[in-house]
Amino acid sequence: MSSSLNAPLPQRRILITGAARGLGECFARACVAAGARVVLSDVLHERGRALAEALNAGRETPVAHYLGLDLADPDSIQAAVAAAGQWLGGLDGLVNNGAITNSGGKDMGDIPLETWDRVMQVNVRGTWLCTVAAQPLLQASGRGRVVNIASDTALWGAPRLMAYVASKGAVMAMTRSMARELGPQGITVNAVAPGLTLVEATEYVPEARHRLYAEGRAIERPQLPDDVVAAVLFLLSEGSAYVTGQVLPVNGGFVMN
Repeated sequence: MSSSLNAPLPQRRILITGAARGLGECFARACVAAGARVVLSDVLHERGRALAEALNAGRETPVAHYLGLDLADPDSIQAAVAAAGQWLGGLDGLVNNGAITNSGGKDMGDIPLETWDRVMQVNVRGTWLCTVAAQPLLQASGRGRVVNIASDTALWGAPRLMAYVASKGAVMAMTRSMARELGPQGITVNAVAPGLTLVEATEYVPEARHRLYAEGRAIERPQLPDDVVAAVLFLLSEGSAYVTGQVLPVNGGFVMN
């Protein structure tokens, strides 16, 4: 992780969903490097606990803690957010990163109903319920930040990925409504819409889709996790205090607003 990405987050208390691997892990590592204390949540318990241990290694005072959180289970969400606030002593930031894909490579008519419902439960309802659960803690902090991780697939209309694309389009729409509702409480809500990023979760993506992005970007290099991390750190920082309700595509110019 480049030190140039470490926007200052001194003593910020941040909850990150889907933090055990991929971009979530990168967000967690960057937040700690920037001075924050973090709670990592996921359903990948062994990996999440191992990451927290790695982030705490060599420190007298722990800066990371792992909590299991199932975004498809409202009770799990409520319990985990409450426990995160207790461990951190409050909450300044929430990164709604946890999500599933599950519909990749299928025509829209071939997606089973249970797959569609599962994607919506996790990606849309989970994001909504996490934010609702965190709202009192974020308001109490006086500097609350919510960063929703969307996807540029919903901006350009990626085919054969319908459930995921629809869910991320919903996350963008919710971001704007959340910003209006939570703004009076001093909470900003923004979304980052990454392009195809080289992480573990995108290893399954067909080569043709990788070529499409490579040929369509204005910046002619692969997208790396640091590209997305930098945007998320900014939206969690004091520097973004007057930015809310925005969707920031981070994709090297593959999609331009």
